[in-house]
Amino acid sequence: MTGPAFTGGCLCGAVRFEVEELGPASYCHCTRCRRRTGAAASAQTRIDGSSLRLLAGEDRVRSYRPEQGFEKLFCAGCGSQLFSRNPAEPAQMSVRLGAFDDDPGVRPQWRQYVAYAAEWEPIPDDGLPRYDEGKPGGFAEAP
Repeated sequence: MTGPAFTGGCLCGAVRFEVEELGPASYCHCTRCRRRTGAAASAQTRIDGSSLRLLAGEDRVRSYRPEQGFEKLFCAGCGSQLFSRNPAEPAQMSVRLGAFDDDPGVRPQWRQYVAYAAEWEPIPDDGLPRYDEGKPGGFAEAP
């Protein structure tokens, strides 16, 4: 690590991680993210997966790999959703913003998969660009 690390972990504290640099952040409204989080959208930041370091609980991290889309990594003890990883490009990862210990300093810059947004919670008028599917030119999870 060359600079201060961003640290985080799961709800029960068994899984702890750090990452050196954060990429852009976004909200995802796809069906998978809504079901996985139980919320109207998932807020995450992209990272280079090679910079993610598990400090504790590596044996507690489990994954679910849907037929299409990114692999979902979570704590087996408390179920906290922590990361997503592209199975074809493991360096393409995302970390859930809620998993960080402190404010990571990045803010979501767009909303993707808004065509699948929950009808019960309108998307706020926050001025962020909206994409019916994934953001063009960036890696995105499939709904």
